Amino acid sequence: MAEENKGLGDLICTYDTAADEAMGKRESHTPRIEAPDVVKADEAFEIKVSVGPHPNKVEHSIRWIEVYFREEGRDFNPLVLARVAFTPAYSEPKVALWLNLRKSGTIFALQYCNVHGLWSAEKDVGVE
Repeated sequence: MAEENKGLGDLICTYDTAADEAMGKRESHTPRIEAPDVVKADEAFEIKVSVGPHPNKVEHSIRWIEVYFREEGRDFNPLVLARVAFTPAYSEPKVALWLNLRKSGTIFALQYCNVHGLWSAEKDVGVE
């Protein structure tokens, strides 16, 4: 497929889809989601999303992280949970959120590197 005919989804890299890239590039760009595998319904819990180690200079840095949740059985998905912008050299690409879920689903993290583009990761969370 020609580069100009790609949709946005085709431009988002993941650890697995970037298998032809150097391991260091995959490790330093794929968001890491720290969250429990199972939580209790409507009980607050913390998740953390981070990227790196990664350069943090104006010419090469992580500019933002977005966090989404795809809830099982929901007609309209995903829900936008957060978008955090980072200022190069002053802030690090790390986010902590407290969530209250009612149903199981998948947390998605999307980050933007101003040199290497969009990268994403996901983690399933069960609700009991």
